Amino acid sequence: RRRGVFPLPQTAMTPKPAGPPDGGWGWAVAAAAFAVNGLSYGLLRSLGLALPDLAEHFDRSTQDTAWVSALALAVQQAASPVGSALSTRWGARPVVMVGGVLTSLGFVFSAFAGSLLHLYLGLGVLAGSGWALVFAPALGTLSRYFSRRRVLAVGLALTGNGASSLLLAPSLQFLLDTFGWRGALLLLGAVTLHLAPCGALLRPLALPGDPPAPPRGPFAALGLGLFARRAFSVFALGTALVGGGYFVPYVHLAPHALDRGLDGYGAALVVAVAAVGDAGARLISGWLADQGWVPLSRLLLVFAALTGLGLLAVGLVPLAGSQEGCWGALLAAAGAYGLSAGSYAPLVFGVLPGLVGVGGVVQATGLVMMLMSLGGLLGPPLSGFLRDETGDFTASFLACGSFILCGSVIYMGLPGALPSCRPAPGPAPPPPESRELLPVLPAALLSSGGPQSTRDTSC
Repeated sequence: RRRGVFPLPQTAMTPKPAGPPDGGWGWAVAAAAFAVNGLSYGLLRSLGLALPDLAEHFDRSTQDTAWVSALALAVQQAASPVGSALSTRWGARPVVMVGGVLTSLGFVFSAFAGSLLHLYLGLGVLAGSGWALVFAPALGTLSRYFSRRRVLAVGLALTGNGASSLLLAPSLQFLLDTFGWRGALLLLGAVTLHLAPCGALLRPLALPGDPPAPPRGPFAALGLGLFARRAFSVFALGTALVGGGYFVPYVHLAPHALDRGLDGYGAALVVAVAAVGDAGARLISGWLADQGWVPLSRLLLVFAALTGLGLLAVGLVPLAGSQEGCWGALLAAAGAYGLSAGSYAPLVFGVLPGLVGVGGVVQATGLVMMLMSLGGLLGPPLSGFLRDETGDFTASFLACGSFILCGSVIYMGLPGALPSCRPAPGPAPPPPESRELLPVLPAALLSSGGPQSTRDTSC
């Protein structure tokens, strides 16, 4: 009789749900991911406004100062698999909170920099490492909370990039004019500390098919076995090429506007216009993808190609007319680029559950960030080098737009890399989430490798 007063086992009290809740606390996770995206990529996009001041203060070239943002992008993305691996072992909540503290310390350290090397270490290495711990775990956790509205939820979270750019671009220019670049970086250190409470909102969610224990060994924890799948390898190659040009406007769109004769606030307006188009397109693209009218792989190809064409348009603006008419043309080109780049962004992460299964989406997110880091490391310095050699950013944007177009060509092989679907002998129907992700592509895909993998079929 006395044993009856003891509580029931935890597993009996909180059984695993049948699938992602597709809402509920997931919207709080979406809000946290929105803020994480804004305080990482949104801040990086606006940080280009400070590069001319850094180049003047340290008397260095555009190429040298471009490495500050390029290193931050590269470290953030290259180390993203580490953030994913740590979150699979310890959970996303503590990893993101620690990453927020590291990012804030990186900005504070950089505010007292005496050379570009200090900025490379502060913003590039320390802040970049903190960003690496926040983005992939937050976005991967969000994908686990949604099924039918997954791409829309991801698109909503990724609008934090555009919304943050819209607010931070003029705000950062005001801080630079009022407090100088040192005071601006110090205040940004206080702003980025808000990543820590965002991490506290990432409540863990147990789903059927999750492994009973975290993966052991660095190879399994990083999810490197996903490259053994042909579809993911094709996707990885195309994404790496797209990354070669995708992040150049994050660093050099504002300096490009300054080169065309705009003042600081005019350049900030160009960045803001691109940010508005980016934010709105992410929501529309996410909604469109969830309708299932067009396969995600085809949407991915189309919007990647449009992003490359948008960058070409930005680069050709100096050839489009007189100096007086250049301002309006640059605004239009920046808006077109923002619309296409914003449409592309949620599709990159929304297609992952259909390629690797929901059980491997956190690891796959980190790997995608690592792949894009290759381009993020080389693209902005190459752009700065071409600017130093030619005197403007025309060749820079033309070259980087070509990288994105090459990546979109690689995506054309994605449907052929997916294995064909055959009638399943078992009575169990496939999960609805995978059918919705790649609605017309015939494929039978497995989630992350291992005996505990969940089956994810796309027919």
